[in-house]
Amino acid sequence: MGPPSNSGFYVSRVVALLLAGLVAALLLVLAVLAALYGHCARVPPSELYDRGIPDAASFPRAKQEELPTTPKPSPTRKPEVATTPRNWRPPGPWDQLRLPPWLVPLHYELELWLQLRPDELSAPALHFTGRVNITVRCTAATSRLLLHSLFLDCESAEVRGPLSSDARDPTVGRVPVDEVWFALDMQYMVLELGEALQPGSRYELQLSFTGPVFQDTREGLFLNVYTDQGERRALLASQMEPTFARSVFPCFDEPALKATFNITIIHHPSYVALSNMPKLGQSEKEDVNGSKWTVTTFYTTPLMPTYLTAFAVCDCEHVSRTERGKEIRIWARKDAIADGDADFALNITGPIFSFLEDLFNISYPLPKTDIIALPTFDSRAMENWGLLMFDESLLLLQPNDKLTEKKSVISHIVSHEIGHQWFGNLVTMSWWNNIWLNEGFASYFEFGVINYFNPNFPRNEVFFSNILHDILQQDNALVSRAVSMKMENFTETSEINDLFDLFTYNKGASMARMLSSFLNEKIFISALKSYLETFSYSNAEQDDLWRHFQMAIDDQSKILLPATVKSIMDSWTHQSGFPVITLDVSTGIMKQEPFYLGKVENQTLLTRNDTWIIPILWIKNGITQSLVWLDKSSKVFPEMQVSDSDSDWVILNLNMTGYYRVNYDRLGWKKLNQQLEKDPKAIPVIHRLQLVDDVFSLSKNKYIEIETALDLTKYLAEEDEIIVWHAVLVNLVTKDLISDVNHDIYTLLKKYLLKRLTSIWNIYSTIIRENVAALQDDYLALISLEKLFETACWLGLEDCLQLSRELFRNWMNHPENEIPYPIKTVILCYGIALGNDKEWDFLLSIYNNKTKEEERIQLAYAMSCSKDPWILNRYMEYAVTTSLFSFNETNIIEVVAASEVGRYIAKDFLINNWQAVIERYGTKLLVSLVYVIGRTIITDLQITELQQFCSHMLEEHQRLTVHAQLQTIKKDNLKSKERNARIAAWLRKNT
Repeated sequence: MGPPSNSGFYVSRVVALLLAGLVAALLLVLAVLAALYGHCARVPPSELYDRGIPDAASFPRAKQEELPTTPKPSPTRKPEVATTPRNWRPPGPWDQLRLPPWLVPLHYELELWLQLRPDELSAPALHFTGRVNITVRCTAATSRLLLHSLFLDCESAEVRGPLSSDARDPTVGRVPVDEVWFALDMQYMVLELGEALQPGSRYELQLSFTGPVFQDTREGLFLNVYTDQGERRALLASQMEPTFARSVFPCFDEPALKATFNITIIHHPSYVALSNMPKLGQSEKEDVNGSKWTVTTFYTTPLMPTYLTAFAVCDCEHVSRTERGKEIRIWARKDAIADGDADFALNITGPIFSFLEDLFNISYPLPKTDIIALPTFDSRAMENWGLLMFDESLLLLQPNDKLTEKKSVISHIVSHEIGHQWFGNLVTMSWWNNIWLNEGFASYFEFGVINYFNPNFPRNEVFFSNILHDILQQDNALVSRAVSMKMENFTETSEINDLFDLFTYNKGASMARMLSSFLNEKIFISALKSYLETFSYSNAEQDDLWRHFQMAIDDQSKILLPATVKSIMDSWTHQSGFPVITLDVSTGIMKQEPFYLGKVENQTLLTRNDTWIIPILWIKNGITQSLVWLDKSSKVFPEMQVSDSDSDWVILNLNMTGYYRVNYDRLGWKKLNQQLEKDPKAIPVIHRLQLVDDVFSLSKNKYIEIETALDLTKYLAEEDEIIVWHAVLVNLVTKDLISDVNHDIYTLLKKYLLKRLTSIWNIYSTIIRENVAALQDDYLALISLEKLFETACWLGLEDCLQLSRELFRNWMNHPENEIPYPIKTVILCYGIALGNDKEWDFLLSIYNNKTKEEERIQLAYAMSCSKDPWILNRYMEYAVTTSLFSFNETNIIEVVAASEVGRYIAKDFLINNWQAVIERYGTKLLVSLVYVIGRTIITDLQITELQQFCSHMLEEHQRLTVHAQLQTIKKDNLKSKERNARIAAWLRKNT
């Protein structure tokens, strides 16, 4: 291969002949390489991609149907297009994840021809064609241009300039483009120029391209096929965040490279086209075959990053309203609009916009908002400026859908995406390592919005349930990541996609909430107003945010901090994990340490000396105390000492606004137990919830004894808050305990818990029987009822079993009498468990008539609840006989094996039908099935027996994987056995 030059990489004929003469054996190889990767009229880059995108390399050539529009540029010499894998090129800027700073995009003129026809929905592959003219400013002399491109085939490339003040000046010259090639690894298109661009001058890149429409993934430009009004229909939509704009048009696909966009969509006349801005005009074009197409143009966008560009071409209806003079439209399937399913979202959207405008004193800058409900959308929801996109399950609410948490979920997600219009769209993080500045604050303000419109909303408890609980379960000092990542940690584009996780959303929201709590809401909002105003239509770093908070602090004297805002918050955002605070109430000594999953096991790994600057809001005997700070590993707080009085107690972390867990010495826990047994209502609900969650997590990870956690449950007969009960039950009555009954513990737990469950059970069973509609606005009950009913029925509470029979049979006989949604999974399961083949066959008939995947999965699991071996055997036979029934949503054998009875039946079934199971589900799912069957092993002999059982079914590498995993299961089960023995001993003593 020749050395790099200004004209790119190629193998000349002379060099090829010389090489052939010197090393004859290489001639064939060179000929092949020259044919594939040397000079060529056009080599689609998609042919060399193999990144898991369905059929990316197999798209046929798009039909060339040129529109009679402005002629394409005719370069003096057509550039040659090649693909160059990393090991065939020298090191260069194309090996870096970030674009070189040579060019700054100013404006895009983008035209896309989306060739979707309503009469060609069965086409195996769709393509689009496009043209983009990008006005750029050159900042450093260069004869090599890099921009992003993924799966696009370049048809032509030109560079005009330097541009004069008149963009249409016909005398503007052209810069020769010698070659266009693609650096696959970092997804770059490289233009090799015949002469260098000059710093300070503006140029226009003119590119024509084609690309694929994706059908099996919702990234870039993708297709949704769905049913509406009884007909099969399709729509096209886009998802650009974080790095998919480059698969729709060549661009500078980084968040700091903001530009304005003029967008034109060419589409079939039967469809409507939507984009970020309102429609500017519409005209008709005819292709060379005489087919007519509609050309829709849109107004110029504000400055924005490429990841916010958005398009949709659809046959949908809409409902609309005006808020402060700006139109809001919700687009959805025609059936859904006619049924009123979009009305709830429409009615809340405008007021949410108005609330946030008033809160930040910054008006929403776009003239309209379109929101489209997509039948299938992997990203759930996307905040594109002016064209928000949602999976329809997260936007549409059937008017009679009152007993699900869906209304609350929709309210939260709509609030989140509208919050992004300020955090993300107006002010964008400079790069993806600080994506939490977008997602964390949008997640935090969901709760402010909901609380504003629902003053009685239990904000702290819902924040715990929706945000804190899950992230505190995952976050720890060893295996988690920091919220704000260092740039050098990123080497591949795929790592950007990985940032959209709980640490960005949940931990980010928790950081914002903690910051608000130790400042106060007034200072918090004032600082954010200043930040948003300063960086509007621009980009910001995390330090920019801290600087504006510091300015707000410096402008007042009431709030005093132990360090700068940056020092405080960097201690949280730049290191992984979170602290455990331990307070000795006898001495007032408080210490902090990183939280580990399994403290004793990781003792040898505790080399971290990290400390956090921790705000401690706290209460003593029910009275809120002054804020204190733990800014070193330990500190003495004499005011936190307690006396011998039974009513003297302390709780740290007021309202759980701090991102940490709290431990106490023996006396501290004892005082809290005494108060709970004496008068639990003296401790607020959020803190009863906190105590349960902290004590069980700390005991599970060996910071305290399990007996300390169990002691905290003695008062539960007086607990009437279902969310607190839910926290107890998910920790005490685990899934493993339910599926594999330990009869010793079961008998003891039954006696202990039923005695305490009676009160809370009577409250909610009465509501279910007499006034179930009362639950529709009780979000905490809606998310907690299933666990309460599951536990009550599992413990054999006769009233629970009887209610299950009643609700199931009433539904069987009168299908219009739906089982209340919050407890439907439990009722379906026990309806089958307490019934016979009549109930099972009825549920199968319902399953076969359902189309929604969520409902089918729920029914599939319910059918595995039968206690009759012959029914479960028949179920598995149906599952592997795909010609009879299509159980496609889940592995039915695995579902059956998950229960105590089903484990043995599934094992026998597998012995006799393993080939059919492999044909149906594949060997990969067979491996996971082995784990399910072997989930109770505690000896090496059991491992050997299970390996012998499955050895002939698995390949060698799978057998090694299974052995290692079974050893891990054994180890975990031995720990559980020891823990369960201690639980049983405690229950004997306290029952």
